[in-house]
Amino acid sequence: MNILVLNSGSSSIKFQFIEMPSGTLLCSGLVERIGEGSAQYHFKSTKEAHSEEIKIGTHREGLQKITASLLHPRNSILKRKEDLHAIGHRVVHGGKVFSKTVVITEQVKDQIKAFSSLAPLHNPNNLLGIELSEEIFPEAVQVAVFDTAFHQTIPNRAKRYAIPNQFYREKGIQLYGFHGTSHKYVSQKAIAYLQKRSSKIVSIHLGNGCSITAVENGISVDHSLGFAPSNGLIMGTRSGDIDHAIIFYLVEELGYSLEEVKKLLNRESGMLGLTGYSDLREIQKAAEAGDENCILALEMNAYRIKKYIGAYMAAMNGLDAVVFTAGIGENSAVLRNLVCSDMEYLGIEIDEELNKLRPSEVRDISIPNSRVKVLIIPTNEELEIAQQTFDTIKKGP
Repeated sequence: MNILVLNSGSSSIKFQFIEMPSGTLLCSGLVERIGEGSAQYHFKSTKEAHSEEIKIGTHREGLQKITASLLHPRNSILKRKEDLHAIGHRVVHGGKVFSKTVVITEQVKDQIKAFSSLAPLHNPNNLLGIELSEEIFPEAVQVAVFDTAFHQTIPNRAKRYAIPNQFYREKGIQLYGFHGTSHKYVSQKAIAYLQKRSSKIVSIHLGNGCSITAVENGISVDHSLGFAPSNGLIMGTRSGDIDHAIIFYLVEELGYSLEEVKKLLNRESGMLGLTGYSDLREIQKAAEAGDENCILALEMNAYRIKKYIGAYMAAMNGLDAVVFTAGIGENSAVLRNLVCSDMEYLGIEIDEELNKLRPSEVRDISIPNSRVKVLIIPTNEELEIAQQTFDTIKKGP
């Protein structure tokens, strides 16, 4: 079965074309820095690989570029549209409605749209990808894989908020959790590496969006993102944890509208608000050159992660491994070093030379006697989505 996986993020679109059930990767690519004036397009197949700078202002334009590459005779990925059997879509927010992967219907699309207010940087782009895919590949089965599904196991003591009960019962206000596909994939890899019958893992997904999950025996038991993907760790443009009194102050004392506050916290804060850059590569370069704002931003970012590691270690009463994953987690030796320094009391100690090496499938960067393993595991959300798409179609209605 030929499956195209679309992973549409807040400023990027990743895709992979995978043959299942073998898991053979036929081609992959990435559109990044969408809407930033000068986007980058990367394409790789068994026949060629190329990158180009291109103007892509919207996710629609990005998806159109990807489709053109798949159908181009030079690449020989798709000779006919009918050769694509299914498309697996990453969807960020599924609320309480979706606890598993589903074949997309009009009702499913309506629900995804309804949850857009909870994931404004993601669900609208996810839905756009679905609608464009239906137009371009009408014969393919469209499948939605929800980031929130992996976190359905989080117990009430961790997912409930201390507000009147009716808001939970009647409105579904609770912690939902995100990046579940990534956390599930890397935690399974970590468990296999540890070869332990029981395990306690902290999985750290660091990209433009960031989250951290406590995973006990393969089950999500706590998570940093909550009702919407906006709190927790410091992100590219999102503030992460913030005193809610600041929101009242912005509205009541400074005259901001609620829409302006939403834009401020989701699109103008985080590392962008602290430094003027949303790309960590640029922030690290400026920090190395002595930019005090960038130095402080990196320290704040690492400090927030440290606090969550300690909290989740306490919640699980132990820790076997810390896993770094996603674009920043896999590639930023600087941030990993900041996070893991001065953590020896908790049994976390890394080898700085190993930390500088490029990650393989699983790279252990902890010192030999470290009580807690520190692992770099490249995430493969696309393969996980392809597997769940394949399993859902095979299972049938």
